[in-house]
Amino acid sequence: LAVKDPTAVERANLLNMAKLSIKGLIESALSFGRTLDSDYPPLQQFFVVMEHCLKHGLKVRKSFLSYNKTIWGPLELVEKLYPEAEEIAASVRDLPGLKTPLGRARAWLRLALMQKKMADYLRCLIIQRDLLSEFYEYHALMMEEEGAVIVGLLVGLNVIDANLCVKGEDLDSQVGVIDFSMYLKNEDDIGSKERNVQIAAILDQKNYVEELNRQLNSTVSSLHTRVDSLEKSNTKLIEELAIAKNNIIKLQEENHQLRSENTLILMKTQHHLEVTKVDVEAELQTYRHSRQGLDEMYNEARRQLREESQLRQDIENELMVQVSMKHEIELAMKLLEKDIHEKQDTLIGLRQQLDEVKAINIEMYQKLQVSEDAMKEKNEIIGRLEDKTNQITATMKQLEQSDKDLLTQTRTIAMSFVKCASNEAQHQYKLVKDISF
Repeated sequence: LAVKDPTAVERANLLNMAKLSIKGLIESALSFGRTLDSDYPPLQQFFVVMEHCLKHGLKVRKSFLSYNKTIWGPLELVEKLYPEAEEIAASVRDLPGLKTPLGRARAWLRLALMQKKMADYLRCLIIQRDLLSEFYEYHALMMEEEGAVIVGLLVGLNVIDANLCVKGEDLDSQVGVIDFSMYLKNEDDIGSKERNVQIAAILDQKNYVEELNRQLNSTVSSLHTRVDSLEKSNTKLIEELAIAKNNIIKLQEENHQLRSENTLILMKTQHHLEVTKVDVEAELQTYRHSRQGLDEMYNEARRQLREESQLRQDIENELMVQVSMKHEIELAMKLLEKDIHEKQDTLIGLRQQLDEVKAINIEMYQKLQVSEDAMKEKNEIIGRLEDKTNQITATMKQLEQSDKDLLTQTRTIAMSFVKCASNEAQHQYKLVKDISF
């Protein structure tokens, strides 16, 4: 025997349980009066079976504390696919007593049943297989054909009116256990088989008529919108056709005018082409004659360019030599300026020494007048002054020898000072001799 796939067996079992649950709920609701509340056992079992169907093949999500499996994720996705489901999702989120995602999912199923939109919501969900693959495994019931069959069975629940109180019910801690005793057959069920068949046939006809009516309404609304769009497009096309006809007439007139202008332009162009052809031939002959002269001019210009290049190279070399000489002259000038400054400092020192000599001479003259004993000291001082004068003269001679060309005027001034000093010294010496005599 071939081994069956356990996931396929699970899907088949859940499909059979969904069939039994939906069929039993519809039959009991017809006999009970069609308006059901939350305490009705077949309705509770229906929600348990739907919960097991939606949990089949659900991927395990890793949370902060542990791993969990919840059906609230795919059900919350319905509001993005079906705009009318936004209200029911917002109502579920606003319920104060719900703390877990499973409780929100159970509340969502009850509100969808009261709205008679559960089949529509789940049909939009199973169509989007690529979105469901984020929540379900590939072998899950919602990803296979069994999910589409269950959605088709849910259409029959539109004959039931449910009045459920979701707000005060504890949906988080309920235990979803299927009660199989409700679906076991007994003798009374065998006796009422014909009645159930008739009720099923009536319900099937009612569901077919409701579904057909819904499709017809949607078709009529789409046709109305299409007719309106076609009428608008027809009026636009008529206006565009009239504009196009006017444009065609204008274009034909312009075409005729352009053709006549084109003929005139063609004639003028041909005449101009003939004249241009003659001119081109004449210019070609002139070019051939002038080309030889141009070649000679080119050779002469090339020779002149070569000579000018050589001349420029020589000028650049000479310029480099001049620049180097300029740098050397600037360096020599700086050295001369430094030497001049040093000579000026020396002259200042000599002037100070001359001033000292004058002061000493005045002092000696005063002392000679006071006493004769100071005369000897004056003679000694005069000797020292003569030695200093000789030293100054020798220094001046050395300065004159080192800078004869640049300091001629300075030497003249120094010699004048030296002569004045020597004359004054001789004069003082004569005075001392006269005094001594």
